[in-house]
Amino acid sequence: MTTPSAGKWAKVLAEDKDAFLEHWLREQKAVISARPDLMVDSELRRESAEFLDLLLAAADEGAAADISAEPWAPSREYLAGISRSRAVQGFTPTETATFVFSLKQPAFALLQAKLKDEAVLLSEVWTFNVLVDKLGLYTTEIFLTSREDIIRRQQAEMLELSTPVVQLWEGILALPLIGTLDSERTQVIMEILLQSIVDRSSGVAIIDITGVPAVDTMVAQNLMKTVAAARLMGAQCIISGIRPQIAQTMVHLGVSFEGVVTTASLADALAHAFRLSNLHVSQAQSRS
Repeated sequence: MTTPSAGKWAKVLAEDKDAFLEHWLREQKAVISARPDLMVDSELRRESAEFLDLLLAAADEGAAADISAEPWAPSREYLAGISRSRAVQGFTPTETATFVFSLKQPAFALLQAKLKDEAVLLSEVWTFNVLVDKLGLYTTEIFLTSREDIIRRQQAEMLELSTPVVQLWEGILALPLIGTLDSERTQVIMEILLQSIVDRSSGVAIIDITGVPAVDTMVAQNLMKTVAAARLMGAQCIISGIRPQIAQTMVHLGVSFEGVVTTASLADALAHAFRLSNLHVSQAQSRS
């Protein structure tokens, strides 16, 4: 069988571009019809019309189904923009991929109506399907990469929000920790604490682990790294919130906080911080 020109399907689509566009829009709306909050008809029509023009232009240049070729660069760039935008908007991977994969049905219907030779029809449908599959997979890859970037950025932001540094007194900082401490979070904690020590010229930092559910060897090592880094910045660290269960676990595991002041509560830690800072708090005498 002789393979026809790679652009024959494009010529058929270009001759009835308006009708093809309407059919393609109907196919897309059938999938995203329940998401009017994410995509209005005018925006969907604009994106579809612009991409269709790029698709036909690439085919008009004689581009084969190798979407990495230069003629497909504008189409790839446009699809990448759509994928990133929809990842941010909240579309699912299926809804995003439909933008490309929904080209198949209207294209097949139009080619079937225009091409009477079965061999030519089969060849053109196959060529178009291969192209659409590659473009659809490319769209999905960009979408997933964009979604992963968003998730990583949100995780980093949540880590920062979950580690607030509070100034309890001039020169005294407190860092209340909640949740599990892993290596990544420890790095964020260390950076935030050290920067706060510099910004506020603090000499004492209290790390409160009352909200940490469990302390194992890894958590203890991470805490010690943070304490050591703070010392290099000239600040003394106090670890508070050592509950009886945590104390028993640490003894059982052989974990030692030698050289580090530890207290059972944040109040005890603050009292010790006052002593380190040569501060004294006394109760005001009531007036008669």
